[in-house]
Amino acid sequence: MRLLLVLVTLIVIGAIKLPVERDLAVIHRQEHFRGVEFNLDLREKLGQLGFIAALSGFRAIVADGLFIQAHVAWERTEWSRVLLLFRHVTTLQPRSILFWDMAAWHMAWNASVAAMNDRAQPRLALRVKAQREYFALGKDFLERGIKNNPDRPQLYEALARLYKEKYKDHERASEFFAKSAALPGAPRYEKRFSAYELSYCEGREREAYERLRQIYDEGEKERLPTLITRLKFLENKLGIPQDQRIPDRAP
Repeated sequence: MRLLLVLVTLIVIGAIKLPVERDLAVIHRQEHFRGVEFNLDLREKLGQLGFIAALSGFRAIVADGLFIQAHVAWERTEWSRVLLLFRHVTTLQPRSILFWDMAAWHMAWNASVAAMNDRAQPRLALRVKAQREYFALGKDFLERGIKNNPDRPQLYEALARLYKEKYKDHERASEFFAKSAALPGAPRYEKRFSAYELSYCEGREREAYERLRQIYDEGEKERLPTLITRLKFLENKLGIPQDQRIPDRAP
């Protein structure tokens, strides 16, 4: 009889719990929340108290504490520790743009420069290899950050800058500036930057010209020196008729 009562109780609790969990899963998908992986590896890294705090709903506090530790590790140029801590920080707070952006910046900019200037490594090929590995780590942070925050323009812009400055990939930079520009709240310059980058892509000059000309025609405020310079360059390269070219600026 007691066993039957326990089974009935479990069935009732399960019936109540299932729709609640289903609703939470729907909300998480709508919010693009990829979840926090509270596994044994995370428990070992956070320590028992930190892991319990995270499970208890204090993820933000734990993440902030780890973020401070990551800053200290950065000051000490302990790059492997910086990487480890930011992996946990972004796992705990995947909707925080700042954490993803800072993690990528430390890897793709700071750690990569340190690797390239590492006097302890005399072989240039190995320094370049380490530098590229840090580029890839920065890119990975931004890509995962975008998956968790597909509706926010900041990380698309950060990824565009990484492609532009580190990979020298103007086409991909243009693509991600454009993706950023398409989102609500994006700065006006994103569309212009996307066209700038496209103007450096061999074979896509006509498309770049049309986009830059459209921006130019939007008004005087858009007619910035770089835009005019790139337009003039494309007019010459594409052989645009003189009567269709933008006027020269007065000296």
